[in-house]
Amino acid sequence: MSTLQDPTAADALPYRVLIVEDDRSQAVFAEAILRGAGMQVEVVAVPERVLEAVERFDPDLVLMDLHLPGTSGTALTRQIRALSRFEHTPVVFLTGDQDPERQLEVLEHGGDDFILKPVRPRHLIVAVQSRVRRARALRSSLQAPAESDRHPVTGLHTRPALMKALSAQLASGAPGGALLLEIGNAAALRARYGYAAFESLMTDAGRFLATLTGEHPTARLSDNAFLVAAKGLDRGALDTFARTLRDGIGYHDFQVDDAPLRLRCSLGYTTYEHGFEDAGAVLAAAEDAGREAHASPVGIAAYTPPDTTADAGVVQELRAALAPGGQGLYLAFQPVVAVAGGDEAQFQVLLRMTGADGNVRKAAEFLPAAQASGLMPQLDRWVMEHALQLLQKRRAESRPLRLFVSQSPRTLAQDSYVGWLQEALDRHAVDGPSLVIDLRLEDAVIHVVLLHQVCEQLVPAGVQFCLSQFRSNEDANQLLQELPLGYLRLSAEFARHPLPPELQDEMRVAIERAHRLGLQVIGQAVEDPQAAASLWVAGIDFIQGNLVQHPDQALEFDFRSATL
Repeated sequence: MSTLQDPTAADALPYRVLIVEDDRSQAVFAEAILRGAGMQVEVVAVPERVLEAVERFDPDLVLMDLHLPGTSGTALTRQIRALSRFEHTPVVFLTGDQDPERQLEVLEHGGDDFILKPVRPRHLIVAVQSRVRRARALRSSLQAPAESDRHPVTGLHTRPALMKALSAQLASGAPGGALLLEIGNAAALRARYGYAAFESLMTDAGRFLATLTGEHPTARLSDNAFLVAAKGLDRGALDTFARTLRDGIGYHDFQVDDAPLRLRCSLGYTTYEHGFEDAGAVLAAAEDAGREAHASPVGIAAYTPPDTTADAGVVQELRAALAPGGQGLYLAFQPVVAVAGGDEAQFQVLLRMTGADGNVRKAAEFLPAAQASGLMPQLDRWVMEHALQLLQKRRAESRPLRLFVSQSPRTLAQDSYVGWLQEALDRHAVDGPSLVIDLRLEDAVIHVVLLHQVCEQLVPAGVQFCLSQFRSNEDANQLLQELPLGYLRLSAEFARHPLPPELQDEMRVAIERAHRLGLQVIGQAVEDPQAAASLWVAGIDFIQGNLVQHPDQALEFDFRSATL
């Protein structure tokens, strides 16, 4: 009998399985088996992402490791069961513990079944299929009503409902604005009280915030960030409202482990008067203001539009190059080579422009002008479209490759961008995993909420993400937990030689942390063999730089014969 799903079943939609497993090899094994059986699978490696993944992916079944870093599978199960939508979603545990008492404890704490490691592929498939069929039958019999646009516990809006309300307010032309409230010291709170207590604390904070925001739509956007769409408030009223929210949260006694706790928060806000194109642009502006609020003594900051003055000559060249039939822009490529060897072709995409004087300009020379003149989204789409055309061509030639393509947060913030990219991937018949979107650390730290939403939409299509220019600090390390990344590109400072001892230690710790999270690490801007050797000893996965090859328009690098 075939192990594939029965397409004649009443509900023929593919089974959706969320795998929660911090051991990369175990996760890859289970994912491959279930995908081979026709199921849709998503993998989560860190506990902090589980609840968000459950709400977004809406799995038929959760396949969870019993032992996870900083928590347990049973603790996460209780969190999942607290969400009314998933009260009956089966949770099956993977465990190597053969103690019958331990297995009984698993079932007593909400688990539906357990599978002993190592598991045979057919056993895994049959166990999952059986549980999903029963769960779907139960769901059908319950005839659950349509989902609400409110969170069942806090009463806050869901993220999609909030963004819809924000779009409607923006389109109305009435006064108003958006406020991004972030609870401070989230990493320290999570480390001190544990994930479950932190999640309970944020739920309490959301419930209390709803009493402060009243009729203004409010939603929790990430672990510690909330967005408020405030209609009818001008800038002065928004500032007053921000102070009310800050003080309301700051002077309220929350309870953690039966002890009172006060939370510190910061607020960035923007009015709608700046001519935003869509809700994504509003969110990006609120995040910009939020970054300023972090550094402000009062913890509140208003969005200030960037200086739009730019080099008129460079802007004119850019407009001409981007016009239909325009010339001057082209792509260069630099190989990203595996230090352990291999024949997989992958390149970083670099943008170049030939100016009116015939000189070649690197991206850093004209991107500020593109940003100031509002041409950045158009430029990003030009780069992405040409990259996808190349991926399509190489696939047709049976010479597939992977491309790392940089995109700016302002482009990703556009409401239409994700839909455009998904359509472009289909139009060019490009497999998602062949595209990696590069996110600069400096931008990602500011726009983490926005990027989280973009990743949620594109990761299911197979698109991967790389955090670039990485230097270790509290914000950067937290990003590794929050964003569903596949790659980490270190700052060029780690390619210096000789490398100071403090940077050597920072690099080693960063690589170890990335590997624990299942990320692959790229060393960039490598110019000499000694720097390459230091990166190799530290455990780097890939190397990139002029030592390997200078950027070139050709894609003829011999990965199979490359040696470092």
